[in-house]
Amino acid sequence: MARTPSTMLELGTQLPAFDLPIANGEGGRLSSAALQGAPALIMFICNHCPFVIHLRAALAALGRDYPAGGIQVIAINSNDVERYPQDSPERMKAESVAAGYRFPYLFDEDQSVALAFKAACTPDFYLFDAEGRLVYRGQLDGARPGNDVPVTGADLRAAMDALLSGAPISADQRPSLGCNIKWKPGNEPDQ
Repeated sequence: MARTPSTMLELGTQLPAFDLPIANGEGGRLSSAALQGAPALIMFICNHCPFVIHLRAALAALGRDYPAGGIQVIAINSNDVERYPQDSPERMKAESVAAGYRFPYLFDEDQSVALAFKAACTPDFYLFDAEGRLVYRGQLDGARPGNDVPVTGADLRAAMDALLSGAPISADQRPSLGCNIKWKPGNEPDQ
């Protein structure tokens, strides 16, 4: 299993613009403009990655726990579905039901949104404040498949709770680690 760390996009970066189809729920589209004025957690995930599967219940819990407090939770799948059909929009909808995801699960078919975020892996987490500034990027917690660390969501939840309470968010942020985004030929980011 390949292990790719997140790129740790610079704190303070403005929320990149996007307008993507919603693969789960009733369909439709969601744009970054709809997120203005409220904090947002953007998660890059997919259906088949062992790292995402390991955190699946914790991701569903984020979607249950934080929207009522004012943080919008959104997931984006940017994988190449021609080479990885298990990540297709139809399977995203089925995965949402099976995992209990209550958040919009968006499909980034041309991978432009992943490139704009400089997303590198699944899972990759980005927390933006109400002004659309990046305040946290990094891991959910220290759990990884096979390392016997319990999945608690401690790192990301601490940042989300601090954001909601107005407390400072620690600058000690560790990269997420997961499977690399499955880039379409020619879309691979410059390293």
